[in-house]
Amino acid sequence: MPSPQTPLPSGFGPATTAREVLRGLDLSGRVAVVTGGSAGLGLETTRALAEAGATVVVPARNVAKARAAVAGLPHVEGRVEVAPMDLLDPASIDAFAVAFLSSERPLAMLINNAGIMATPLTRDARGYEAQFAANHLGHFQLTARLWPALLAAGDARVVALSSRGHQRAGVDFDDPNFERRPYDKWQAYGQAKSANVLFAVGLDRRGEARGVRAFAVHPGVILTDLGQHMTDEDRQAFGLTAADGPGTVPAGRSVAEGGDFKNAQQGAATSVWAATSPQLAGRGGVYCQDCDMAPILPPGAPGTVGVRPHAIDPEAAERLWALSERLTGVRFAG
Repeated sequence: MPSPQTPLPSGFGPATTAREVLRGLDLSGRVAVVTGGSAGLGLETTRALAEAGATVVVPARNVAKARAAVAGLPHVEGRVEVAPMDLLDPASIDAFAVAFLSSERPLAMLINNAGIMATPLTRDARGYEAQFAANHLGHFQLTARLWPALLAAGDARVVALSSRGHQRAGVDFDDPNFERRPYDKWQAYGQAKSANVLFAVGLDRRGEARGVRAFAVHPGVILTDLGQHMTDEDRQAFGLTAADGPGTVPAGRSVAEGGDFKNAQQGAATSVWAATSPQLAGRGGVYCQDCDMAPILPPGAPGTVGVRPHAIDPEAAERLWALSERLTGVRFAG
């Protein structure tokens, strides 16, 4: 039986924009939640979905800042809402979900876009390492709490933002929170990004028969505030100069020129494609890149296009599911 982790091909590519994948689609009457939807790739995702007619709810830690950001979006006619939520605060996740469920709206799209990268060792109130907690555990809890609204949609999709950073590390099930091993910020980031892919695999297995499909997405390499914790040494390793800041594309290194770097419109495209494309009807539990399902990249094989087997291993996905339930105390209802 062929692996579902095989390119279609979709006809799109690295330079495709979010608006291009939505061309001809009308999302009127559909509701999306986009975490981190008021900055960087999230803001472009919010913009594209709202322009196509969707109502987009943006949970944000800084509500005033988020409202100011979305207020600057043209042509969305009040289709963007902002509500408070902090992925490192379980109580605020529950409060956001309760408020959303009280609106009795089916949730057609949940895009778990927010995240942090390469931070110094930080722990949440429970003592969990912050990159694992914010990037994975917070979204695990949010998805579980919004599960009734996803089921009510009948044909919902959940998109987990991963990264080619998943290639750096799998999930250390014996010490996910760096309580016994030395902390390495890039290992922690890789673990969190592998967890995002494994979560999509596990969620899709549980949701397929009930009309909820899940996808993991590598958006590409984009300069946003996600890189705010990178040191000068980190930036030099990526070949970045002082002129290469958030919102820019390094000279001569854009995808249009054969390089790795995308702008925000291109970076949001794969998330939007995974959340909306008719090409993915009947599919799920896969890792997507450049607006297509990515190939499997065997261990040790060089390359940046593709997913490593450790991140789509169904047994690892089940181990992560059990660990996530234990660490959060949250289970999916029904």
